[in-house]
Amino acid sequence: MLKEFKSFISQGNVLDLAVGVVIGGAFGKITTSLVEDILMPVIGLFLGGIDFSTWKIVLKAANEAEKQAEVAMKFGNFIQITVNFVIIAWVIFIVIKAANKAGLTEKKFE
Repeated sequence: MLKEFKSFISQGNVLDLAVGVVIGGAFGKITTSLVEDILMPVIGLFLGGIDFSTWKIVLKAANEAEKQAEVAMKFGNFIQITVNFVIIAWVIFIVIKAANKAGLTEKKFE
């Protein structure tokens, strides 16, 4: 089993995957910042100064006397994360299309 693991881990695909995961994590942080710090404030401005990150439905108010935190559904945060996902998916789509056009991949999206 140890010999099989050594063979598996030394293959280029595993190392490529590890690099992809690390770069993907960094790319996720960049797109999160793009959405939260640049796009959503502009969208909010065009919609009358709305800050999506503060949108929530309070299910139970905070009780400082009993040291209980507020219980809320933060759907504004969900909107931001959804926009973030769409941007990441779009960029990945564009990169794959460019790789297909350059002949760098075997499969092509139609």
